[in-house]
Parts: sequence; C-alpha cells; structure tokens
Amino acid sequence: MTSQASLRWGILGPGGIARAFTSDLRTAGLDVVAVGSRRLEAAQAFAADFGIPHAHGSYEDLVADPDVDIVYVATPHPMHAANALLALEAGKHVLVEKPFTLTADEAAAVRDAAAARGLLAMEAMWTRYLPHMIRIREIVASGVLGELRAVTADHTQLITSDPSHRLNALELGGGALLDLGVYPVSFAWDILGEPLSIVASARLGETGADTEVATIMAHASGALSTTLSASRAAGPNAASIIGTEARIDIDRVWYTPTSFRVVAPDGRVLEEYRSDIEGRGMQYQALAAERIIAAGGTDSEELPIDETVAIMATLDEIRSLIGVRYPGED
Repeated sequence: MTSQASLRWGILGPGGIARAFTSDLRTAGLDVVAVGSRRLEAAQAFAADFGIPHAHGSYEDLVADPDVDIVYVATPHPMHAANALLALEAGKHVLVEKPFTLTADEAAAVRDAAAARGLLAMEAMWTRYLPHMIRIREIVASGVLGELRAVTADHTQLITSDPSHRLNALELGGGALLDLGVYPVSFAWDILGEPLSIVASARLGETGADTEVATIMAHASGALSTTLSASRAAGPNAASIIGTEARIDIDRVWYTPTSFRVVAPDGRVLEEYRSDIEGRGMQYQALAAERIIAAGGTDSEELPIDETVAIMATLDEIRSLIGVRYPGED
C-alpha cells in the first residue's frame, strides 16, 4: 500500500504503541516529520530509528513545530486529554490513542475544542478502519444476517500481575477495561448502537485496578451484547454477530486483521473473508484521517467524535458499576 502523502505527522509520546503506528505510517508512505518527548534523548532515539527529521524535547515544542499538521497522541491514558488540547490549541489536528481520554467529560472537552477550531479530533480505534471490519459492516447493512439478536466479543490477554506496571496502576488509568475492554465495548456500539442498560461484574487486583470485567448490555433493537476483558488470562479473542438468518464468526484475533465467516443456521458457510494487508494495519486509521481532512471534513464516518464521547460515557458507567475510580475523580 502506498499513498501520496498530504499531511505531515508529529508523534507525541515515543512509546511502544507509537513505534507500531509509525512503522505502519511508513508502510503506507505517509509523512512523519517530527516526534516529541519529555526527554530529548528519547525523541532523538525514536527519530533516528525511523528517519524522522525533527526531534523535540517537549510536547510544547512538538505542537509548535510549523512543519506538523496532525499530532498522534500516544502518551499514558491520563495525559490524553491535556496533550490533545495542547495540540488543538496550537492549531493541529489530533489522532488520540484509545481510550480517547479517562472520562466522558474529558472526551467532550477535546471534542468541543476541536469543533471550536474547525479541526479533526479522532479516536485511534484502528479496528474500525480495518478492511475486514469495513466488509463486516457491509454484510450487516445488507440484511443477510436477518434480525440481529446478539454480539459477543472478548479481549483477554495474559499480561502482568506486577502492581507497578502501568496496567495495574490506577493513577495511570490502569485496568483491563480501558486498555482492553474498550475494543469489545466499541465493537458492540458499532454493530448494535448505544446500550440502553448495562450490567457489569469485575475482579479487582491488589491495587484496585480491574483485572477481569464482564458486561451484558441491552440495545435499542432488543439485541444483547456480552463482552469479557481480562489482563491476567488469555482467552480466544474471538467475536460473533448473531442474527436470525446467519451469523458472522470473527477469528482470533478479531480486532486485528484476521479472517471471518458468514455461517447459516445449518452450518453452511455463505462467505469467507481473509485479510491480506501490509504491516499491522494501523495505517488505515491514518489514511482515513488524511481523507477526511483533504475533503475539508472534521469528523470520521467510521467513528464520529460524538460516538467516541458516548462510548467513554459507557466506560464511565461500567467503572461505576464495578467500583473503579481514578485518583482525582469526584
């Protein structure tokens, strides 16, 4: 995949996810011109690895760089809102890693700041933009599944029980829900729309962060969704969309480029899809951002910013149900 580069990307926070994203930007032929870190040495090392011309020793310097058009925010969760607002105030579009912010109120503040400046603020929920998910939405819209009755998905990994790890630190927005659960919750939203009611249960670890979270959500059509997220046990990482006339079974790992089948009630396979892409697949969200801005738009059709804010409200409600609060919350 190649693209005629039109936007100049700046990377805010040169961590592991930023490495994966920047690698995919390179795969897509997109233009990465700057990286910023709170430590100049980290920015310089990242720039050297990817051949990026500008390395900045502060986020302020990165967003002030006149060569940067759009900033990818890849810092820890509690910094997303402040970092996104910093970039927006400097006149830069933003693509913000998931979870978009810690809370719906923060998400709304970022949305409103972008709207006031006529800029794009977009959640980096890369799964929404993958080719197999585009095809799945087409199949759902075609009606071939009949009446949708249920969606089920898990995001379960064996990561770490180390209490000092970011994933287990409440002060860093730790917990399985925001790191992992955001994927299946967003997927349920994508297919079935806003949940009208939510039931949730969780196991909390030694630090008070959630290590396993299960949800049952009822949606406007009457369909149900179930999600399971876990940071201390690896599950199938599969998903299904179940209708009265057929279902879609999405293989491991469902939220990455993968395969799926449309299966009739009698077991006949009606369609099979296999992903064949370059890189990890994170470039598709960047290409979408470029198309939106090139067309003069400020919002994503695949994941509108109002939906991102509403999904954060769903995550807020789940956290309330399971008793997880972050430092500084009222």
